[in-house]
Amino acid sequence: MKAAPNEKASRSDIMRAVKGANTKPERLVRRIAHRVAPGYRLNRRDIPGKPDLAYMGRKIAVFVHGCFWHGHDCRRGARVPKDNRDYWLAKIGRNRVRDDAALARLEQEGWRTLVLWECELKDEAAIEDRLRKILSCPS
Repeated sequence: MKAAPNEKASRSDIMRAVKGANTKPERLVRRIAHRVAPGYRLNRRDIPGKPDLAYMGRKIAVFVHGCFWHGHDCRRGARVPKDNRDYWLAKIGRNRVRDDAALARLEQEGWRTLVLWECELKDEAAIEDRLRKILSCPS
């Protein structure tokens, strides 16, 4: 069943309003990271993939990925909108390819990376442990 024109307009408005930075999941990770090891930089465009948090001296990049937008294999990430299905599958596929390329380039340049998925953020203690682990390991 197709959505009525006004429903499409409101859905379009909703999707347009989705933020690319400073999201609630990112703010949660920043709060935990500040407790563990302050001194990170945000959304550095000069680093491949523009990580959400970057520890420049330690060469550690942290990405906070939304499950839907980055195609995670969880329940939320597996959801595909019914309308314009081919578009969304292609878009999410491109996002995954872009993410993989950025992670590969960072590794090639000597960076260590940590990808945190939106669905994992419910367990703040686990996130804190993962941050402590990557930050405490020598390069």
